[in-house]
Amino acid sequence: MSQATSAGPFHAGRHFLQIPGPTNVPDRVLRAIDRPTIDHRGPDFGRLGREVLAHLRLVFQTEGAVVIYPASGTGAWEAALTNTLSPGDSVLMCRTGWFATLWNEMASRLGLVPIFLDTDWRRGADPAAIGAALAGDRDHRIKAVCVVHNETSTGCTSRIDEVRAAIDAAKHPALLLVDTISSLASIDYRHDEWGVDVTVAGSQKGLMLPPGLSFNAVSAKALAAAEHAKLPRSYWDWRPMLEANKTGYFPYTPATNLLYGLNEATAMLLEEGLANVFARHDRHAEATRRAVRAWGLEVQCADPRHYSSSLTAVRLPEGHSADGLRAVILERFNMSLGNGLGILKDRVFRIGHLGDFGDLQLLGTLGGVEMGLRAAGVPHRAGGVQAAIDYLAGNA
Repeated sequence: MSQATSAGPFHAGRHFLQIPGPTNVPDRVLRAIDRPTIDHRGPDFGRLGREVLAHLRLVFQTEGAVVIYPASGTGAWEAALTNTLSPGDSVLMCRTGWFATLWNEMASRLGLVPIFLDTDWRRGADPAAIGAALAGDRDHRIKAVCVVHNETSTGCTSRIDEVRAAIDAAKHPALLLVDTISSLASIDYRHDEWGVDVTVAGSQKGLMLPPGLSFNAVSAKALAAAEHAKLPRSYWDWRPMLEANKTGYFPYTPATNLLYGLNEATAMLLEEGLANVFARHDRHAEATRRAVRAWGLEVQCADPRHYSSSLTAVRLPEGHSADGLRAVILERFNMSLGNGLGILKDRVFRIGHLGDFGDLQLLGTLGGVEMGLRAAGVPHRAGGVQAAIDYLAGNA
């Protein structure tokens, strides 16, 4: 007779990892990673590096430079700041949620002077507020505007095209730095068309990889700023990276096997077609929101124009614990959901529906939530899963 372990009771079937990242890694990517490590100075690696960088430019929708770091997304945040700014520079940042807050804290620690535009954590960045702040900055003390495209803590997506329009309308020279860690390859994003100077991304969400790689897509304006930026940088310095990348190599030991996986993941995205990838995520997000409404619960994002296609954060009724619900769902149904962060701690749970994800996985996820609501005694109406089925069946 088998015995229970400290890891918890035995569950048949696979674990449902439905946090908003890290996401499930497709078998094709796992098999690509599971290869012998090669010489990162040899000719085969040079070919791999060139191919990976070419694919990434298509995913970022840029013709410019893309830099790959063996780091989490936090490292790419730091690289974006240290390569473009100097001590004492003012940066305009939008507090749209927990991750925007952390980026702000990093800026302060690096010796920058953040100007924080607050929100209620129920919508994305306000382009009008950004434009007004820039219009009032007649001496151009603000050197950069930093926006989280998709705020993973709230399920709110900012309109980066409108932010760019606000910067242009104010005739302000500030750089535009955008975090796409939970949106790249899940939500339509256009680095060049939207005039973004530095895009920050990570491997473990829409790119369908394990954690361990992060990215900067860099404009010509940002490269010019890097020549005069005075914040200390060594590991994060773009210049040796870009020089080595010309031939597909890196100035230090790269995460070789993750690059194999990245090459396969970007190939999968391009085979499906980015427009189809975005439409798939949009469809699953709408089905999820319909399920939430059918349950009689509330989506954290209050502005439909800012709905996220990567995740849905769900508010629980007053007096009910989101963490308690998550614990019941994990124990009873072997599914992990995202927790509330910052001011949303124990107030919301988050359903990730991004990455390598299909209709049946979504319905299984929503089924687990609906059973969990019942098991945890959270007031709700039945029928959320059916609402999602009706939508998916009618919108193939």
